Amino acid sequence: MVKTLILPGLNGSGALHWQRIWAQDCPGCEVVEQSNWACPNLETWKSTLERRLAKMDEAVCLVAHSLGCWLAADLATSAQAVKISSAFLVAPCDLEVVETLHPCAVQTGPRPDRKLPFPSLTIGSDNDPYMTPARLIDQADTWGSEVISLGRVGHINVESGFGRWRNGYQLFSDFNRRLPTRDVADGSRPKPPRVDLLDAVIRSGLSAIPH
Repeated sequence: MVKTLILPGLNGSGALHWQRIWAQDCPGCEVVEQSNWACPNLETWKSTLERRLAKMDEAVCLVAHSLGCWLAADLATSAQAVKISSAFLVAPCDLEVVETLHPCAVQTGPRPDRKLPFPSLTIGSDNDPYMTPARLIDQADTWGSEVISLGRVGHINVESGFGRWRNGYQLFSDFNRRLPTRDVADGSRPKPPRVDLLDAVIRSGLSAIPH
């Protein structure tokens, strides 16, 4: 049963990226594959994600990286948002910076700048080339998201030294464990599914290195 949907950013997070490794490590994790990773259209990406969510009967967690964070944020206006129990947003990018660094590659559409209707944790760094620390804090505040900076760790990807990223499992698990448990019977948000990626990694005997 799928409990976690993984949302890569531009170019789809290659095989060595922590998102792809998490999908392999953990039962219940699934990457939402897009038809065009190289030249994203966020409206098309959103439609793909909405179709996947429409087929799901239980609440799920989102694990997004970079441009994938904006895809998660774009669900704020979607009828499928009710199925999201939490969002783990890693290294969100500044869309203006993306358009500068990758001209004509990304079609973003209207900027999804509003409070998210589900709990979220934003993880960033002090030297991310795609997002300044001040912008990170402002964006997390707009989303109503908790925010944690990991220090000078770049874009939290393969290029900045992140492989399996076991510390990320810990952050994700701790965040989901402390979410309030509510039922859908009274119209409130669904109870978060039992998600413990850290335990899954420990049980499997996989590497315990931080990155």
